[in-house]
Amino acid sequence: MTQPARPDPARTTRVRPGQPGRLAERRLTGGARRNVRRLASSATGPPRPRHPVPGWMVVSAGLPPVLATGGWLIADAVQPASYSPIRKTVSVLAGHAGTDRWIMTGALFLIGGCQLVTAAGLAGIPVPARIVLGVAGLSSIGIAASPEPVRGSTQQHLAWTALGAVALAVWPAFVARRAPPRPLILSSYGRAVVIAVFVVLLGWLVIETQGGSDLGLAERVFLSTETCWPFIVAIALWQTTG
Repeated sequence: MTQPARPDPARTTRVRPGQPGRLAERRLTGGARRNVRRLASSATGPPRPRHPVPGWMVVSAGLPPVLATGGWLIADAVQPASYSPIRKTVSVLAGHAGTDRWIMTGALFLIGGCQLVTAAGLAGIPVPARIVLGVAGLSSIGIAASPEPVRGSTQQHLAWTALGAVALAVWPAFVARRAPPRPLILSSYGRAVVIAVFVVLLGWLVIETQGGSDLGLAERVFLSTETCWPFIVAIALWQTTG
């Protein structure tokens, strides 16, 4: 009679309580083991959405329109009755002829700083767009650092003002989402509409500088509107997860 083969002690592993699962996992290949771990981690809940821009950048992009509009509203309120916000520019509020000029000067410094921070953190758009936004931020700081005299203006102040206005007006032309999905506001059609509106506002501002009676109004509408656009872009990118 043939006797049953005895188990080879060298190939037999004594299984202790709690070890079957570990032995089974050891028999898995490296790829299968990673799949098991991935499934186990997914069972704990859905992955957190990833945003192309950080949350702090959305805050820095949202502050300039608040600072710009709030700045000239508060500064207007402390000016004498002879000051007309329809005819007089925001630069007068930050100039040597303005009452409590520190209000608008501080607002311009903060606007420029926020725009520089936004340009550094807005990674969802091309580098040229971030550079142009940085130029707008530097221009705001330059305007604040070169206040208008009591009468007239200076070449330095006019240069910073013109550079900042052009940078804000043309900035939407450089903004485009690098990879899909692309929000509608950042599509070619959306950017074309925004560029057209900004060019019209810039044209109105330039016309008013030629002796117009609504220069202050044109500048305020231009400033408050165009400082909103980086915030809109930041929100559109924030809502686009990837």
